[in-house]
Amino acid sequence: MSERTPTEALTTTPRRALLTRHAEAETCADPSSVMTLLADSDSTGGSCTSYRSTFSEGAVGAPAHFHTRATELFFVISGSLQVLVGEEVTVLNEGDFLAVPPHTPHAFAAAPGAEADVLFSFTPGMDRFDYLRLLGRVMRGEADPKEIAESAERFDNHYVDSPVWRAALEASTGSTDSARSANSTDSPDSPDSPDSTDSA
Repeated sequence: MSERTPTEALTTTPRRALLTRHAEAETCADPSSVMTLLADSDSTGGSCTSYRSTFSEGAVGAPAHFHTRATELFFVISGSLQVLVGEEVTVLNEGDFLAVPPHTPHAFAAAPGAEADVLFSFTPGMDRFDYLRLLGRVMRGEADPKEIAESAERFDNHYVDSPVWRAALEASTGSTDSARSANSTDSPDSPDSPDSTDSA
């Protein structure tokens, strides 16, 4: 039996490069954004998942949630994105980068008065494209909203209540109703309810 040196152990058959042309990329839409699907875990050997989301002004992206298996990366291409990380709310501007480790509650929305164009990536890769497609089917009435809540383990979306995020949304919109619908556990649009949606 031969043993490999550490260098040989790391040198395996390389995966094929993945190129996704903008004109050929699949897109999905939910009430808060249009997502351009770039690379899912099955096309990258599980190494990463990546998609681009464009948020219109006032768009509420994702309610407070966390992932257990992947780090989520945010890169703001243009505009500004308001984000919750743990118990802190901040604004990411053009060129800013954020890495959210597993088990860290986070949420995001277009910053007050701004649009946002954001590249999202997960490493290792997650089965996100099927989740984004599910959101589209729910919005078109082709799937039961309960499927979103029932898919928490499969898609590694675990929703939490965040009073800090709710307060930030209230401050930015001036409306307790929209903040409640974006993050409350007793609202019909709650992340814990079957009617909720989440783009990340």
